[in-house]
Amino acid sequence: MKKFLAVLAVFALALTAFVAVGLAIQGSTPDPPQASPTPSPNTPPPSSVTQAPEDALTDLYAQRVDWSPCDDYADYDCGTLTVPVDYAEPAGETIDLALLRVPATGSRVGSMVVNPGGPGAPGTSYAAAAGRVFREPLLQGFDIVGFDPRGTGTSAPVDCLSDSELDAYLAGDPTPDTVAEEQSYKRSVLSFGARCVAGSGPVLGHVTTIEAARDMDVLRSALGEDKLTYLGASYGTKLGATYAELFPDRVGRFVLDGAVDVSLDPQSAAIDQATGFETALRAYVQNCLDSTDNCFLGDTVDEGLATISDLVDSIEEQPLPAGDRELQVGNAFYGIITPLYNRDYWYLLSAALTSALDGKGTALMQLADAYASRSQDGTYLDNSIEANYSINCLDDPTSVPFAKVPSLFADFEEASPTFGRIFAWSMTGCRGIEVTSSEAPLDIRGAGAAPILVLGTSRDPATPMKWAEALSAQLESGVLVERDGDGHTAYNSGNECIDTIVEDYLLDGAVPDDGTTC
Repeated sequence: MKKFLAVLAVFALALTAFVAVGLAIQGSTPDPPQASPTPSPNTPPPSSVTQAPEDALTDLYAQRVDWSPCDDYADYDCGTLTVPVDYAEPAGETIDLALLRVPATGSRVGSMVVNPGGPGAPGTSYAAAAGRVFREPLLQGFDIVGFDPRGTGTSAPVDCLSDSELDAYLAGDPTPDTVAEEQSYKRSVLSFGARCVAGSGPVLGHVTTIEAARDMDVLRSALGEDKLTYLGASYGTKLGATYAELFPDRVGRFVLDGAVDVSLDPQSAAIDQATGFETALRAYVQNCLDSTDNCFLGDTVDEGLATISDLVDSIEEQPLPAGDRELQVGNAFYGIITPLYNRDYWYLLSAALTSALDGKGTALMQLADAYASRSQDGTYLDNSIEANYSINCLDDPTSVPFAKVPSLFADFEEASPTFGRIFAWSMTGCRGIEVTSSEAPLDIRGAGAAPILVLGTSRDPATPMKWAEALSAQLESGVLVERDGDGHTAYNSGNECIDTIVEDYLLDGAVPDDGTTC
């Protein structure tokens, strides 16, 4: 097996909405909303809006965003927001966060800040894709504002690996099973954190979710909003819940879609995710059986899963040609799990698996590249893989000793016979982290916040429905809504009931009944 750089430490902790996947599959240039933009107000906000939580932050909270046309998206506005590297030293070193605004196309209600998850996915790309991500009622009513959280995108990005090293990282075998392979794996894991330190500077110790939530309140003030309107997907729900704990009186209308259980330890979260991906893969195979008289994977769900597992094992032994590259076992894994995030992409998985069973790896490689935001010329469009590691391991550096991993196999394989050992090995990922957070962990309750809409999907592979149930219970004002369906996140996934609930809530403040199912 090839040298491995903790590839699954990133995956098992990743909770991204995969907007980048959709753009990579459908074309990288998002469609702008088709209407004449409504100008945003330019009058200075009242002092109640810009009042800082402490005197030392007064100048930061007095900022206004200097919007100008984006270089890459002429129809949209770009700007920056200055925030301190360390909120304990607000007069110290600062960084600039990248912002992108898609102006409202109709009768403007206000600004809505959005986050696509990850952690590590750039929020500016998410906002730029607004024409595909959000439906017309939200596009008409809100300026859609995305920001690259600290350490991601172009907001003082952390940097750990070169493009060629990242290629090797993603190609690596996620289940070392010889002594030599385990030693190579161990060296790679332990070196990753040091590489991030060497390439990133002091910001690396200050990319926590708590600090990103503090940045969002500075952004709220700079946008002139007394209350923050927010839609966060996947990990973005953790960011939103953290904001609600820190600034409950500033919570406006919050939608947390594809919710994360913020109370879970990493091992419990990984087992739940293993279960979620197993459920999603079984649903995919069952759909193949239901939609044709001769499913190419086999005659039963178990036969289909065995076909996929055998394919992955064969790629581990003999990589497949993929243009001028080789599809290795790590690439194959990412190529398989990526389309499970959206039922609309299942046909792509079928095409890629059919091709791979015929000895051709190009289609699976393209799906794996979409996962990692890798372009055809070999460059990476963002640093989401490295930022994911850095943020997750700073938030919680808990990890399992290498020697203990085999003792986890039984529990993980019970959760996922197909992916279990991959998730078990992922539990070692943060052993190489060399920095510690300056922020104390929070007990998230959001006491005093306005009603917060928490969405879950019954067969979500990455953020299981039980996580949405847990988060809505943890938040004192949480209101749970379930989408019965497949894929990751609920809004704009073809369920009119969900879409109407979300839009009525964000635009008019209509709060649905807790426990509503669509």
